[in-house]
Amino acid sequence: MKIIGVIPARYESSRFPGKPLADICGKPMIWWVYQQCIKVEDFDSVYVATDDKRIFDVCMSLDIRVIMTSDMHKTGTDRVGEVAGKIPADLIVNIQGDEPLLEPETIKAAIQPFYINQDIQVSNLMTKIKDPVDVVNPTIPKVITNKDGIGIYLTRSAAPYPKGSVLYSYYKQVCVYGFRPEALRFFCDYGTKYGKAKVESIEDIEILRFIENGYQVQFIEVDSDTIAVDTPNDLEKICLIMKKMLFD
Repeated sequence: MKIIGVIPARYESSRFPGKPLADICGKPMIWWVYQQCIKVEDFDSVYVATDDKRIFDVCMSLDIRVIMTSDMHKTGTDRVGEVAGKIPADLIVNIQGDEPLLEPETIKAAIQPFYINQDIQVSNLMTKIKDPVDVVNPTIPKVITNKDGIGIYLTRSAAPYPKGSVLYSYYKQVCVYGFRPEALRFFCDYGTKYGKAKVESIEDIEILRFIENGYQVQFIEVDSDTIAVDTPNDLEKICLIMKKMLFD
């Protein structure tokens, strides 16, 4: 099975413009993400997908495989879909470019179910929320699944509401996705024809496009303390952690 990893990276982030190139201990954030991805032995190759020449040029200078994509894509997954159209593979894994602490073993967890179950079309990761503040943080999508780990809904709200008991564990999304080529084509074709799906647009969570349209998304629980860099404050946290890891 040929498996490729794709890291979508755009410059024009509404909350943090230029964040793929943000400096972390002397290297841009996208470099750190790429280094984690190439440690995953399941990958035949890993690519950064960008629409920005500044990111492209930095990747080239650092020997990072990079592909220039259209600047018309509405989501990172659409950008991944363009790469998949150029580089055929049996499985495409989307790794977010703003999680430099993401562990290689965590990335592998999104791949493993495809070796076991040929019917799986889409996978995503989730991890138990340890900080209660994250439950009410709207930048963190919460994941709701059935007993088999099949996604029912994702929301930026604190849900589900624990009416009967407070003894409930909340889970947050870890943004690593695995796609069979057919599922990825569906996502891109739907976007071209209709734009974002109804609830996907409201919550601004891409994986909802699959759930809204009847796809079973297999969620895998991982133990991960990764932090997504959504704001400059998040970057400060990451820099402190990385300095401690590198120099302590």
